[in-house]
Amino acid sequence: MSKPKPAFCLDSVHALENARLQLRYADGKNFIVDLTEWINSSNFLQPLRDPVLFASVKLSAWGRAVEFGEGEIDLAGDNLRNLAIDQAGGIGHERIWTWMHENHLTLDQAAKELEISRRILIYYRNGEQPIPKRIWLACVGWETLNKKAA
Repeated sequence: MSKPKPAFCLDSVHALENARLQLRYADGKNFIVDLTEWINSSNFLQPLRDPVLFASVKLSAWGRAVEFGEGEIDLAGDNLRNLAIDQAGGIGHERIWTWMHENHLTLDQAAKELEISRRILIYYRNGEQPIPKRIWLACVGWETLNKKAA
């Protein structure tokens, strides 16, 4: 099993009030993520409305995820980080994945359209580097122009 990237490997997790988690990752970044919307919109996560179950949160093996209860519910560290970044007003790495997928772009094509190197795009897409606002705006602009042209 491969070692997770420090950006997605959790060092600690603590339950907070109002369905929030405090997360610390191996790269030293700390986040607070609000799970209210996920819990309310997913039948699978409905049990987390129980404050006792929510408070039982702990790290899974290797810090790749958080678990609740006896492991019956778990949430991946990369998804939690992406949500926390979005909630804090940043641009989560999954937006690049989605943009490329929805527009049928390969790494080479997307890098060319954004006028950045393939390597930098991989860093953004994989969550290894924060996505600058100008890059996300370029993605949105590119998509808007290409949908109008179609």
